[in-house]
Amino acid sequence: MPNIKSAKKRVLVSKVRQERNKAAKTQLKTVMKQARAEGADDAARLAAVRKLDKAAGKGLIHKNKAARLKSRMAKKASATA
Repeated sequence: MPNIKSAKKRVLVSKVRQERNKAAKTQLKTVMKQARAEGADDAARLAAVRKLDKAAGKGLIHKNKAARLKSRMAKKASATA
């Protein structure tokens, strides 16, 4: 445990941010799973794309990862249609 006051604060702040990031990533995974599900509609895919864009914009995931996931989702959707 740190002794310096600012270091103690950093520990607390990083813990709060870690929990927030974990919750956001879990929510993103859930939305992606729903979009990939058999018989998923366009609304589910659109919601997933929005979540991916927001996550990439906030630095939660890398922008190239978001682009890759969106591309794969679109490719699968066009193949089934």
